[in-house]
Amino acid sequence: MKGFMYILLCSDGSYYTGSTIDLEKRIDEHQNGNGANHTKKRLPIELVYFEEFERIDLAFYREKQVQKWSRIKKEALIENNKNLLPELSIAYRDKQQ
Repeated sequence: MKGFMYILLCSDGSYYTGSTIDLEKRIDEHQNGNGANHTKKRLPIELVYFEEFERIDLAFYREKQVQKWSRIKKEALIENNKNLLPELSIAYRDKQQ
């Protein structure tokens, strides 16, 4: 069963990351206030990024990975600046001064 990992931009400028087997239906649920508590309080939302996977468990795994990312790293992914991701993955304490 296919799955999707997606990122939504909420009306307050925050991001919401989720996963689903039916992207269109899930976005409609969020938009109608039937999604997560985070999005329900921050309508309207906009789909800004998604990835498709062969299996829903892979989409869920990716969701959990991206949820831990900083805002700037998520924005690099959204803007297709994937070459920046390795640098943005270095912990601040580990960067060369």
